[in-house]
Amino acid sequence: MPVRELIGETIEAGYAVQSIVTERWLQEGRRLCGRKIGLTSEAVQKQLGVDQPDFGVLMADMEYADGSEIPLSVMHQAKAEAELAIVLKSDLKHKEPSYEDLIEAIDHIMPAIEIVGSRIRDWNIHLSDTVADNASSGLYVLGAPVHDWRKIDLAAAAMVMTRNGETVSEGVGAACLGHPLNAALWLANTCARFGTGLKAGDIVLTGAMGPMVPISPGDRFEASIENVGSVQFTVGPDQ
Repeated sequence: MPVRELIGETIEAGYAVQSIVTERWLQEGRRLCGRKIGLTSEAVQKQLGVDQPDFGVLMADMEYADGSEIPLSVMHQAKAEAELAIVLKSDLKHKEPSYEDLIEAIDHIMPAIEIVGSRIRDWNIHLSDTVADNASSGLYVLGAPVHDWRKIDLAAAAMVMTRNGETVSEGVGAACLGHPLNAALWLANTCARFGTGLKAGDIVLTGAMGPMVPISPGDRFEASIENVGSVQFTVGPDQ
């Protein structure tokens, strides 16, 4: 059943549910290690019928290493998105961090694939549903770090994602609110308003650079971002 039938359609209600679930996870001993931005790509917004970004939390146990085989059993109606990840070296302390604050806080970037998922049958979601469901976050795979990232035109960087060797998603960094760092700044300011500013060591997934793609047992995904690198994973059998 869609969550909106219980909480209504407002984004505030969605974030209230997300906060309750996050606190429960922390009480269970899971470790918060960052945030993800969702719905930054116009293509993905069209796929889900929404018109604004959202965000969710990243837990340490959601992360898989580059090249991992990931069991299908830990996914929920899974789809893959290619993204740029950033890692912070310092807190963003201001209530309204600037673009310069963000740049100075970044330690390195990485290519990433987010494995999104929905616990709501058939992805029958509106904005409050996906926000309550941790922005439809599931798992993520990180590639090698790039420290000399300031020389890269991240807005123009082309992304290609393949499934079993066939190209299934393409895009550029500009798909993320015009620039991946624009998306990260939106997140920093939004988190600050919610009283949970970004911290040193946080991983930030800046949003899909192209359309999300369904995942099936045995699939092998690889995403390459121009001048950044590539990242891959395979899907284990359906048990």
